[in-house]
This record gives sequence, C-alpha cells and structure tokens, in this order.
Amino acid sequence: MHCERLSLPPADHVLSPRTGWTRAHWEAMADHLLDALEPYATPRRAQYRLPGRTSCSGELSDGLEGFARSFLLAAFRLAGSGAGPGGAGKGEDSAAERLAERYAAGLAAGTDPASGEAWPALTGRSQQLVEAASIAVGLAESRPWIWDRLDGRVQERIADWLGGFAGQPVHDNNWQLFKVVATQFLASVGAPHARADIEDGLDRIEDWYLGDGWYSDGDGRNFDYYIGWAMHFYPLLWSRMAGADDGGRTAVYQERLARFLASYPHFFGGDGAPVHQGRSLTYRFASVAPVWMGALADCTPLAPGLTRRLASGALRHFAEHGVPDGRGLLTLGWYGPHLPATQAYSGPASPYWASKGFLGLLLPPGHPVWTDRELPLPVEESDQYTALPAPGWLLHGTRSDGIVRLLNHGSDHWRPDDEHGAYGDDPHYAKLSYSSATAPETAPHAWAHAVDSHIALVSAAGVPSRRRRIHPLSCAGRTASSWHTAELPGDSRAHRIETATLPHGSWEIRVHRVDAPPGAGVREGGYAVAGGEPPRTESGAGPEPGAGWALARTADGLVSAVVALHGWSGSGVHHEAGANAFGPHSATPYLTFPDHPGGRTVHVTLVVLTRDGVDPRALRDAVSVTVTGDQVAVELPDLPPASPDGAADGVPGGAPGCVSGGTFEFPGLSPSGGPVLLS
Repeated sequence: MHCERLSLPPADHVLSPRTGWTRAHWEAMADHLLDALEPYATPRRAQYRLPGRTSCSGELSDGLEGFARSFLLAAFRLAGSGAGPGGAGKGEDSAAERLAERYAAGLAAGTDPASGEAWPALTGRSQQLVEAASIAVGLAESRPWIWDRLDGRVQERIADWLGGFAGQPVHDNNWQLFKVVATQFLASVGAPHARADIEDGLDRIEDWYLGDGWYSDGDGRNFDYYIGWAMHFYPLLWSRMAGADDGGRTAVYQERLARFLASYPHFFGGDGAPVHQGRSLTYRFASVAPVWMGALADCTPLAPGLTRRLASGALRHFAEHGVPDGRGLLTLGWYGPHLPATQAYSGPASPYWASKGFLGLLLPPGHPVWTDRELPLPVEESDQYTALPAPGWLLHGTRSDGIVRLLNHGSDHWRPDDEHGAYGDDPHYAKLSYSSATAPETAPHAWAHAVDSHIALVSAAGVPSRRRRIHPLSCAGRTASSWHTAELPGDSRAHRIETATLPHGSWEIRVHRVDAPPGAGVREGGYAVAGGEPPRTESGAGPEPGAGWALARTADGLVSAVVALHGWSGSGVHHEAGANAFGPHSATPYLTFPDHPGGRTVHVTLVVLTRDGVDPRALRDAVSVTVTGDQVAVELPDLPPASPDGAADGVPGGAPGCVSGGTFEFPGLSPSGGPVLLS
C-alpha cells in the first residue's frame, strides 16, 4: 500500500498562539495532498482513479473529478508559490514546474479523443459541468503557469470541451454558477461562448438571495455550507475573471459576502470543528473557503488574525483527526470513512472539493492574513447566542467546552414542487439541532428509528413521524420557533407540532405543542454522541411523576442529556452501531409520552450537550416550569436581565418573548398562525 507521511513545519505559537499554524503549514498540507495522488494517476495524467465507492456518474466521470478537483488545489498552490514559470529549476521553482507539467499533460490528454483517457463530453446536467468549473477556475488562476504555455491546438481542444454545454439547461441551483465561471473563462481567452450563459446564471441567483448575506441554494429553504463554498465563492471568482466588465455586480457580491461573514465565525467550535450540518460534508475544510474569499476580494469584516485562526483551526482539526488518511488521501466521510454521511453523487475523488479551502494561498505571504497575530474565535472569548432569521437558525456556543450548537427552525432541503416534502426527509437537514461536536445518525437503519435531535409521534408499531417541511415562525435574540406536520402510517391526517427553543449556556429549553391522535406515542431525543467504544449511559426517574432523565457519555467526556420538565412519563437511551460519522458506537438519550389522549398536549424538555459535568437531578431542580393551557413560563438561574427593547442584555435583536426576573414566557401562535407573545 502506498503511504505518504505528512510532515509539518514546527508550530509557531508567537504568530499563531491558538493553532500554531502558519502559511508554511498550509503549503505543506497542499503538497502532501497533491503528492499522495500521483500513484493514482492514469498514464497520461488525465484522470485520477482513487480507491473507493464509484459514484452514480460512473468511473470515467469519477476519474475526471479526481483530476479537476485536485487541479484546483494545484492552481492555488502554483499561483501562490512565489516562483515564476520558467524559473531557475531549483527548489520551489523546480517543484512548481513539475506540478505545472503534470497538470498540463493531463489537460492535453483529457481533451484528446485519441489519448485513451479522454474526458466525457460536457452537457448541461452531467457531473462533468461541476468539474468544468474547477478546471476553468484553475486555468484562470494559474494562467501564466499553464494556459499561456499550452500548445495552441491543446488550448483549442480545451475551449471546445468547456463550451460543450453552451445554451443547455443546467440544474436550477448552485449549478447555475458552474456554467457562469466556465463561460467567463472562455470569454477571457477569446474563445467562442454564449454571453447569455453568464448573464442568465447570475440573474437566476438573484431570485435566491434572502438578505443578510444569505442565499438559498435553489428554490425552497436549502441552507448549508453550499452558501459559502458555492453561492458566495463562484460569483467573486467570476468577477476576478471578468474584471472591469462586471456590470457593477462585483460590489453587490462583496457587500453580501461581508454580511455573511459577520456571523460566520460563530459556526466554528473552539477546537476548529465546523457545525456538522447539511450535505457534502465530506468536503470538510472547504467550509473555510468564504473566509479566505472575503480577504481575497477585500470585503471581509473579519480581522486578518481571525481569518487565519478560523481557517487554520479547521484544517488543523481535521489533520488531528486522521485527515488525510495514512495514504495521504481524503476519504468519503468526516474523519474516517463513513459512507452514510455522503450522497449518491459522491465518488472517491469527491472529497477533493476540499481544495476550495486552500483559496488563501492566492494571498501573498506578506498579506496581513499570514503576518498578523491570531485572534480568538467568538466562542473562545465568551458564551455566544446568534440568531440568523434568513435560514431560521439559532446558534449558541459555550466558552467552557468550545462547543457550538445550531437550533434548526428553517433549513429542510424541501423542494416547492414536492407536495409532501419527501425530498426533505434527510437527517442532514431534518434534525432540530446540530453541533460542532456531534453528527446526526445517518445510516439507513438508524434513520428508520429517527431518535436523535427529533420530536416525533410514534405509531403502535414503533414507526416515528418525520420532520419534512419546516415552517419558520420566529428567530431573534435568544429564541426561535417553527412548526411542521407529522404523519403516521394508516392515518390520513397531518398532525401539527409547534416547537420553540431557548438556549441557556450549554442547555436548551425546548417547548413542543403537539397535536396527536389518541394512543399515539410522543418521543424526543437529544444529541447523538459517538466514539470508538460504546458510550456509557444512565437513565432514571425524578422525585415526582414525569420528571425522568437520561444521558449518554463518551469516553472523552462528551455528555448528551435530556431532562423532563413537563409532559413526559418515560426515558431511555437508544444505541446504534455504524450509524454516526463521529465513531462506530453511538447513543442518544430520549424521553417518551407513550399514550397520547388525543388533541393538544404540551411537552417541555431540557436538552444538554457539554464536556462539563452533568447531574440531571440538579438540572431538574434548577429549572422551574409553569404550564397554563398551552402557555409556558420557564424560570432559569442566572438569566441575563431584560434590556429596554425586550432582548437579553448582550444579545442582539429583540426576543420574541418576555424575559423578566429570570422567567421566560415562550411565544405561541395566534389564531391566524402568526407568532404572538404569551402572557
């Protein structure tokens, strides 16, 4: 077995007191990833055939994917190398020349029908269009190294291949931007192209811009890391190619990215881990691409030292968790291989979209992002509460353990043309909560149970309802709320479940108003925790009926707990194997109400995810809950006093509830369906 050893420079804790990483570490990682791919290249280097599961597009497309996505990394490395093409042939110049020659050879063979390694023809809705975008960006950024030195006949073949989709429809989401950048590259080199493919694509994404820097990835409520590594990434790469011929769009894209980045650091835990939510998570540290883009496009609100700390923290986090693997390869998974965390379009080389995370190499070594001293992440300075109304997300992070949690009241991956919302039935979107320290249970056998981070009706046969289409209600200050409909087998009726949440440090107070048929069960699960050995678990009853609790604790001290505050009568822990991207053994604590009387009931839960000590009995004693009808008031210890506008001190925005004297009254619904304050 081929094995590439990762050798990193010594840590620099003066320049980088948080991570120890500098530009030299990024360069070393880039070189390691590129060197490790060489044994998997086809003889003429047009494809990289990596070991692993073949994607739904087939082996030939997967081989192209290996070339294109690693070419993106090679282009960033070449453009930022500091060496000039045609240099002295020593050291950095020599290594860069070899890298340029390697990918130039692949470009020539991939576009030569007689090479035996030719790439599949490009069409509007084929996987090849995704890879064409990477090739176009790579050619643009490394132009002096590769494109300008190619034989004219090879240039013509490349242009012909890139132009294969001209005028064809593409998937109506971030794919619009693939045709935009591929077409703009053709325009930049004077090759035939259809200008409408640029204008139409850029016009289409305007329909998906929702404000505050947030796009949806296509129609519906599709929010995940694609907003950063696609919807913000490609428009500003396009503007780099278009230059002055941008029609005034660049300034708009810069302003939007600046707004997006203002809250983006809140998605990263103190250990550098990004919140684990959404599809294509196998791209891993591509999540830092928009942070680098903000600096590259000169529009970031983040200090240079915070930019590097966030990006280096994420890359170092994965390096410390076995990424890349012992062969030097990026595998299909999060840390180690875990196919349930991937999608059918993911092939062996798909993870190399992580190359986007190396965009910062385009910034020169003397840029402040490389020379300024690192600054701490928000969660390293204090507990954080961040409401994001556009996606319907409420983030809360705790300084004591560095964990960031995301309460999801708005992203469901539901398509408007899907009447029943079956397309949104995905654990990467349907959960009520995600975090930087946990992953949802994604294996099919675990998803059938749908226990973790989910409020469900449960049939007599044990079949849980799903959370498909999410209807946001409110998201501001320290609260967020939404509703969805729950369906049970054999029951034609849709039953409404309304949920409101309030974070408090590492705690989450969750209030559910549940409509259900007589005899149905109700169940709520906390976070699934996972590791290399089965988590230790406990459950028990409280001093009074309905005051039960349950918890699961991993070997490294991560604890997930649920405590019944109102409306529950049982508790337990659900175990799974091979279901979680964070480890082969996982467990989820849960609460139950097994025999619903019919009509509406109220259920209040205290959910905890922490690395600190947890005593469920003490937690229960610390919280006072008063339920009057479907109105709920919760009294919490040490709740910040109210400010004049009704928001907790130090928390931006007005909370859709009343905070006074340590008591919070949860928002409810008016008869017309709008959010109101309960009093």
